[in-house]
Amino acid sequence: MILALDASSVDGSAYTDVVNLARHTPAWLNDAVSAWSTYGLALFVVLMAIGWWRARRVGATASVTALAVPFIVVVAYGVDAALKLLVREDRPCQSLWVTTLEACPAPGDWSFPSNHAAIAAAAAVGLLFVSRRLGTVAAVAAGAMAVSRVWVGAHYPHDVLAGVLVGALTVLLVMSALRRHAEALALRLTATRLRPLLVVAS
Repeated sequence: MILALDASSVDGSAYTDVVNLARHTPAWLNDAVSAWSTYGLALFVVLMAIGWWRARRVGATASVTALAVPFIVVVAYGVDAALKLLVREDRPCQSLWVTTLEACPAPGDWSFPSNHAAIAAAAAVGLLFVSRRLGTVAAVAAGAMAVSRVWVGAHYPHDVLAGVLVGALTVLLVMSALRRHAEALALRLTATRLRPLLVVAS
């Protein structure tokens, strides 16, 4: 039998308040939040693609930075997933008697930290290195994603806060290291068949 952490004593009351509020909210709003919670990560893919497309017009170094973002987001997801396996916190819907908008995951689908929040925050911070405008849009969207995961009943508030921190810190560390080598890497790659990915053909 796998021992799991019951974290309801941390902020279970706040989680219950949010879930109960969702139950008394108009169906159209809950449907919108549920859809965002489920499919919203696709927006970050679109924003990263836009960031790369625009970076090609700036230069190869900017393109290297933009192309690195999705890979670093995957790294952030990996860190977050590893923490899930280490902490093994039960989902709140398994520890508390609540009715949630989202079906309760099966036991063993751990709650801490939130993958959705980590991915969204990682994409937002990465995009800030590419474009302030895109990064700002992504940051607002990441906040909405974090809130939505509690709203639908998938996570405690501390799960999404931890996910945001994991995603943001991972990207900050990796991107800061990458920036020191981005120019040299860009010079190497522009001499290969990957050049069209980095600059607009002249």
